[in-house]
Amino acid sequence: MLHLQSMKQLKALNKYLWKYRFRLGIGAIFVIVSNYFAVLAPQVMGFIISFVQRGFPGYQTPSREKKYDYLVQHFISWVENRYAGVANIYKVIILCGITILVLALLRGFFMFLMRQTIIVMSRLIEYDQKNEVFYHYQQLDTAFFKTHSTGDLMSRMAEDVSRVRMYTGPAIMYLINLIALISLSVFFMFKRDPELTLYVLAPLPILAITIYFVNTVINRKSEKIQSLLASLTTNAQESYSGIRVIKSYVQEKAMLGYFDKNSEAYKKNAIGLAKVEALYFPSITLLIGLSTLLTIMIGGLYYIRGTGGIDLPAIVEFVVYINMLTFPVSAIGWTASMIQRAAASQKRLNEFLNTEPAIRNPEKAVQHRIEGNIRFEAVDFIYPHTGIRALHQFNLSIKKGQKIAIVGKTGSGKSTVAQLLLRMYDPTNGKITLDEVELKTMDLKSLREQISYVPQDVFLFSDSVANNIRFGVADADQEAVENAARQASVHQDIMGFSDGYETLVGERGVTLSGGQKQRVSIARALIKKPALMIFDDCLSAVDAKTEKEIISNLYAYLENKTAIIITHRIFAHFNFDKIIVLDDGHIIEEGTHQELLEKDGYYAEIYARQQDNEQEMP
Repeated sequence: MLHLQSMKQLKALNKYLWKYRFRLGIGAIFVIVSNYFAVLAPQVMGFIISFVQRGFPGYQTPSREKKYDYLVQHFISWVENRYAGVANIYKVIILCGITILVLALLRGFFMFLMRQTIIVMSRLIEYDQKNEVFYHYQQLDTAFFKTHSTGDLMSRMAEDVSRVRMYTGPAIMYLINLIALISLSVFFMFKRDPELTLYVLAPLPILAITIYFVNTVINRKSEKIQSLLASLTTNAQESYSGIRVIKSYVQEKAMLGYFDKNSEAYKKNAIGLAKVEALYFPSITLLIGLSTLLTIMIGGLYYIRGTGGIDLPAIVEFVVYINMLTFPVSAIGWTASMIQRAAASQKRLNEFLNTEPAIRNPEKAVQHRIEGNIRFEAVDFIYPHTGIRALHQFNLSIKKGQKIAIVGKTGSGKSTVAQLLLRMYDPTNGKITLDEVELKTMDLKSLREQISYVPQDVFLFSDSVANNIRFGVADADQEAVENAARQASVHQDIMGFSDGYETLVGERGVTLSGGQKQRVSIARALIKKPALMIFDDCLSAVDAKTEKEIISNLYAYLENKTAIIITHRIFAHFNFDKIIVLDDGHIIEEGTHQELLEKDGYYAEIYARQQDNEQEMP
């Protein structure tokens, strides 16, 4: 009844079901055993009616032999041998009542075990799947995250995985339950009276057709709802992250209107789905009620006329069976709905999990200890998500221990050099080598562990200052943390906080100033003690005095280390071995500070303008 395409999406979960096959198998056994005890109760009730009827005048032994389950037959034989005669009718009723109660308790016990195996299995699968999704997030390249919103990624890991869990847990459990209960009930119904069974089951084909068409609608609406929820989550996440900008521009009302529009679309679609389900489930109940009426009407007519061999106990048994089937049959729709929703969510997850990262570790990765010799050979690079050419025929040679400055206006390609060295991207053309080893052949983890990078856009985690500094070196002691902070000229600031190094910085470091965040980020890079350091315009938010202090500390720290400092400012008091001036992805000037001033070109112009600005400052 379910679409083959939906089941195809859910095949991705088979690896988890196989992993927890023992729990699933034991759970299925518990389901079958639980339902086995359930279907014995109507047979015991039929026997009670038959036993009571024997005491009525004119009672005739049924022409058709009653076919009960093996255990029920043994129970009946034992009762009839021990309590033969009408005089013991009350004892038999009490005994049978106790037996039905025991059967109910046994059914409940195995239902408890069923949930403890299958539902727990679904939680374990949810845990594994969230880990898989999070791990895959971390393997994807930078270009992927520039084209996908955070809200959408969060929705996939939270909401979509939760809906998939409804398939691996409740849906599978109810599916096995309804198959077991319907199979056992129909089996014993046919065994008891095939003709009456056919009448009773007549509405089921109508039920099957109804489920098929309604589930098509449910599946379509579920996919739309999940997409709208992702948009809603993205809207909320961006509003929370940019709350200061929203407030400063007094755009609360506009953002609320935008959120309200998205929320309204989600509400309408969710209500539409609820209306379909609201019509669906009562319809199934109606069909079940129709089966009950058919049982009583047809069975009653046959019994009154004395034809067909149907007796009163058979009618009672069938009524109990039909009522017993009410929940599992109505749960067909519920289960199908859960499976359809899970399929829609798993489709979104599969689209994401099947995304191959553009930057991958080579099969035979080279484990190389970086010394610091860098070479860019005719490197071209075009950003895949925008088509902007950032570097063109870029050639640069850096020797071990050299300090290189890269300057240029915004958009000249400065930060791209850093991104390529970290292998956040691969060159479109050309080659980059480290110590004569091509960057693409090196082990990615080893490469990034040996490079410290201070990004232009500083990011701090919602943790203590100390943990943010030791982020790249988890086992760093407090002394190492403080030394790194001193070299980054942020130690005194930290000691002025209420809790010192244990002060929580808030989401993205919101409780710190721009300069403090930059210096904590520099301390995070310094504590790694790498062979190669890259600073990407990381002093833009500090004052001139602090900048000179940091540069002075860095000069001593960077002795014998290769360093690339990307900046829009000129540090005349830092003795760079080489200064590169970039413009539109090309090197237009190259040399030391003094050599470039003597050329009286673009660099000299920038330096003169900077000197004039500093003299004008009070």
